[in-house]
Amino acid sequence: MTDTSYNKPLPLMEGLTKAFYDFCAQGELRFQRCTDCGAWRHVPREICAECSSFNWEWAQSSGRGTVYTWTVVERALHPAFGSSAPYAPVVVELEGGVRLLTQLSDVPPSELKIGMPVTVDFKAVTPEITLPYFKRA
Repeated sequence: MTDTSYNKPLPLMEGLTKAFYDFCAQGELRFQRCTDCGAWRHVPREICAECSSFNWEWAQSSGRGTVYTWTVVERALHPAFGSSAPYAPVVVELEGGVRLLTQLSDVPPSELKIGMPVTVDFKAVTPEITLPYFKRA
């Protein structure tokens, strides 16, 4: 379901970033994986930080991970987030090691715990953009 009231900044839909969000719109969480050394990476880029290879694929993630860290924003720095405060940007560490900055859709900041198991929860925020949020597993 698309939230037509979404008024927060959105990713630029171009290049490798667009490819990442196109997969999200299909209900797939995919990250780049080097086909030479097997290293996963995010944010998408052309070259592997581990072995400097230009060979990679879009590999599907299980969408399962754990809360790695978070912070609670009491006073938003961007006006579009003002009515959402307090909120907690969360870093989720996914199976495979990729870390993704996101939000949990069903956990208030006071209930967050390091190591909490989570799973991807896609939210279509505009007709073109689906964001990967997470929820308790």
